Amino acid sequence: MPKTRSATDKFFLLLKGLGMGAANKVPGVSGGVVAFVAGFYEEFIYSLQKINAKALKLLIYRKFTTFYQYINGQFLFFLVIGMLVSYFSVSKILDYLIERYELLVWGTFFGMIVASVYSIAKDFKEWSYKSILGVLFGIIFGVAISLMDPAQQNDNLFFVFFCGIISVSGMTLPGLSGSFILILMGNYVLLLVDSVNALFDTIYEILGGNFSFVHHAERLRLLAVLASFTAGSTVGLVSLSHLLSYLIKHFKSLTYSIITGFIAGSLGVVWPWKEKIFGVDTFGNFLIDSEGKQVIKDYKRYWPEWNQQTLWVIAFMVLGIFIILALEWYGEKTRKKSA
Repeated sequence: MPKTRSATDKFFLLLKGLGMGAANKVPGVSGGVVAFVAGFYEEFIYSLQKINAKALKLLIYRKFTTFYQYINGQFLFFLVIGMLVSYFSVSKILDYLIERYELLVWGTFFGMIVASVYSIAKDFKEWSYKSILGVLFGIIFGVAISLMDPAQQNDNLFFVFFCGIISVSGMTLPGLSGSFILILMGNYVLLLVDSVNALFDTIYEILGGNFSFVHHAERLRLLAVLASFTAGSTVGLVSLSHLLSYLIKHFKSLTYSIITGFIAGSLGVVWPWKEKIFGVDTFGNFLIDSEGKQVIKDYKRYWPEWNQQTLWVIAFMVLGIFIILALEWYGEKTRKKSA
């Protein structure tokens, strides 16, 4: 049975949810890294794993208390609440900072991920040729993904369903950004801009008593795309958690070594110095998202000039490293007190 949590534990769960939510909002950053570094990754995966046939059976028979306990509901509840609050608060602040201090924000993230790799690697006590190969494989895979060119848009519902499965990877696989993967698959604009805008427009019209969208073929197509994407995301979240739970249970050393390498390999995605390449439609017009911002399709990375701005970015990289090491020190101190 899941442990009873104190008010302090619940508060920190909310903070962890805030961190995951903010990380998932940033292209190239993975909420899974937050879970991994903050030390609740395994509990997160095992809790998601409990969303299975037995849990569904408990719901059908209306055994809600047992269901809540079975899926570690208290843990998931406060974590999800933190993510939702983050979307409307912390992530908005993050959007503001990225818009005005982009290089410094990316520099901080870069430093935090560097420190995360160090933090994970130094506690890794089962080094062998297999784990070393796992790290190398993870690095190569992460670098390869960060250098891939985006594919063309594809609205086939089966492909969209698959995109949904892949898009939730950022929550379950540290170092893999779901939004960045959608950019590579060519469907970022379709799934996170066009279809979402179609849903907002539809809800607005329904609230106004207007149901004319049922005769709008393009609107219905986008809603079908969004439904398929949502279904794929749900399936992906549950299935990936089951797969990762199995791998952690039976191949923990190898799995963690690959994840460590993958996080290191994904550093290219958060490299601060990069030029934005904005998406355009077939008429050459810039694509705009639901918040009125131009949609970024890709990045072109470059090596910076040695100037005062570069020194500031390096300083914020150091700040990012310090933040992670300070959090780790605090976590170890807290664990020793509770032991």
